[in-house]
Amino acid sequence: MDYFELEACIIGWAKEKRIFLESNPMKQSYKTLEEVTELINAIYDRDKNDIKDALGDIMVTLIIQAEMQGVNLEDCMTDVYKIISKRKGKMINGLFVKD
Repeated sequence: MDYFELEACIIGWAKEKRIFLESNPMKQSYKTLEEVTELINAIYDRDKNDIKDALGDIMVTLIIQAEMQGVNLEDCMTDVYKIISKRKGKMINGLFVKD
């Protein structure tokens, strides 16, 4: 299954679970934050399985959020890449800081 087929399956799953009917973008953003926190904990614990699980969960929450917002994630990534590919900056303490 390719990414776009998976995305369609995730949206279908979210519809079946009534997420679009009973949730909203703000609640979905809290779900994303919860999953990001799980990723941070998994990284801290150096648990590859939990890292993989958290990354997948984050992707699911982002796909649902995009659908709620009526935006296409591929378009979002394309648009932001056009910006970041030209960005100047430097690494400071292990983080990229834009000029």
